[in-house]
Amino acid sequence: MDLIEELAADDIVEFYEAVGSRPSGQFPAIAHARPMLSLDNTFSDEDVQDFVSSVYRFLGQLPDDSIAFTAEPKIDGLSMSLRYVNRKLVTAATRGDGTTGENVTANIRTIKEIPTELPADAPDVVEVRGEVYMAKSDFLALNAQMEAEGKQTYVNPRNTASGSLRQLDPKVTANRKLRFFAYAWGEMSQMPAETQWEMVQVFGRWGFPINPLTQRLTSVSAILDHYHEIGLQRPDLDYDIDGVVYKVDRLDLQARLGFRSRSPRWATAHKFPAEQAFTTVEAIDIQVGRTGALTPVARLKPITVGGVVVTNATLHNEDYIKGIGNSGDRIRPDDHDIRIGDTVIVQRAGDVIPQVLDVVLEKRPEDSAAYVFPKTCPVCGSHAVREKNEKTGKLDSVTRCTGGFVCRAQAVEHIKHFVSRNAFDIEGLGTKQVDFFFESDDPALMIRTAPDIFTLKARQDQSLTKLENIEGFGRVSVRKLFEAIDARREIALHRLIFALGIRHVGETTAKLLARSYGSYAAFAEAMQAAAPKFGNAWSELNSIEGIGEVVAASIVEFFKEPRNLEVVQRLLSEVTPLDAEAPVASNSPVAGKTVVFTGSLERFTRDEAKARAEGLGAKVAGSVSKKTDYVVAGPGAGSKLDKARELGVQVMTEDEWLTLIGG
Repeated sequence: MDLIEELAADDIVEFYEAVGSRPSGQFPAIAHARPMLSLDNTFSDEDVQDFVSSVYRFLGQLPDDSIAFTAEPKIDGLSMSLRYVNRKLVTAATRGDGTTGENVTANIRTIKEIPTELPADAPDVVEVRGEVYMAKSDFLALNAQMEAEGKQTYVNPRNTASGSLRQLDPKVTANRKLRFFAYAWGEMSQMPAETQWEMVQVFGRWGFPINPLTQRLTSVSAILDHYHEIGLQRPDLDYDIDGVVYKVDRLDLQARLGFRSRSPRWATAHKFPAEQAFTTVEAIDIQVGRTGALTPVARLKPITVGGVVVTNATLHNEDYIKGIGNSGDRIRPDDHDIRIGDTVIVQRAGDVIPQVLDVVLEKRPEDSAAYVFPKTCPVCGSHAVREKNEKTGKLDSVTRCTGGFVCRAQAVEHIKHFVSRNAFDIEGLGTKQVDFFFESDDPALMIRTAPDIFTLKARQDQSLTKLENIEGFGRVSVRKLFEAIDARREIALHRLIFALGIRHVGETTAKLLARSYGSYAAFAEAMQAAAPKFGNAWSELNSIEGIGEVVAASIVEFFKEPRNLEVVQRLLSEVTPLDAEAPVASNSPVAGKTVVFTGSLERFTRDEAKARAEGLGAKVAGSVSKKTDYVVAGPGAGSKLDKARELGVQVMTEDEWLTLIGG
């Protein structure tokens, strides 16, 4: 996905499948005791070698092939967390957004393969996680039954399993013959094993189905051999798989490796090559995204790829249509530009994202013409430009509308981003509702900027045009909408920062900024001070781990724009951003402190030291400033140690640091 993420920025959300999704509201929400994170993906043998090398590099000083990995088929189903208290099944929750899922306990109880009671030797609290799926044979039988009854058939086993599990009537779920494989866990009051392999075997003894193709391997060559062997078996399996998952076997090493923001360092999913098919480009449309990116989309003659009907595929940008990659190198031969009428090869990358790979020139119509990329925005008519990279001097691959909020497409997409799950998360303001309010010319209904959301009720109270009388709304839904809006008048700082829609600032970066500055006032003041792009405020912003110069420049540019400041001021008159909370208990001696590591570390690798410090609530910086609290200096410490002494920052040895944090 690296190429796709590079090319598409964040403006073609419709082509991406998120880690999970917001709970639908049909079922009660349920919070996970431990988050259900996604896995990083690998797509080549080289990627797997890099993953294994990164594990050894992080842990440091371990002999080659001394770390064992489990390799298990990646089931293409619906992730599930089963919670047992005193050995009885009490709740079953979907992944949802990873933090909160849907309570589908009643439906899960209809799956015969899932035990409702555990043996006497099981701990008091157990969360078993795995995949609910539908066997291929059961899917074919179900479709045959639907066809015989004159009903519409289903698309693929995965979607059918997901829909079956979300039936309001458990009897319907029971008739769908869903199945389950156990492979992971959440909260456990006591760990019954010390390795991944042993844990899964324990699940098997407790009565859960476990996958017989899982193996425990130590060398990269053995791991890859197993991957290719499973790939050969894939067509003959009675369940869909889309790759193989590798996990560090020893749980103590998993604990040392820890987690990134969205995924564990100790696991990765090695995806199978995407399935491909041939079809025709019937049209090329331009979509305008939240940040102004003009993204070309191929409208395709419907074709089934990997069990899913594909009608659209992203073409990324002007260069991609011409056969040029982000690096400026050719990714297709000179004459393989993509044109309307062309027969093309389409694949679902990672079995998710539809992508046009190449053109079949032999089938190109004689009267075809090269596609001319627009020089103006198709929505607002503003100039569309490719910005020049100040460092490389090359043009950016993405063409952007210069209209800003004048462009209706950018404005409406910004509002959709603002109310999205990881931003203000306003229930009842989905895509259709936002489009309705944005397109309305009635002053009592229109929402053209984010602050308008919070004045909607006041305008409604003074108007004769009542929302509840409009088709698609009703008294109850309107009341719930206003309640959902009012519930967001206080908002976590990182959510507010993310909701502003600053280019390059995703959820993770927003959390870094919130944690670093603590309050919105401090954040905004620092960004104003950093506007000249030199001085302490600029240096401090760039010193935040994970924020580079491009991101920093994008943030300060946002706060230099008067229109942005005006919208933010109106927003702050309606909502109160809450100061960022320390991520750990206040008894952590380094919570909220800034630490810099310099020189050689002997007890930890640098990555391990950083992960440990951040886990205790500290901020790890790359440079020393007046705001630095501690400098941990090992042998060979140089200029950072000198700077710390010059500024009077407390310097300590690695052993002193370990004593401070409790070993």
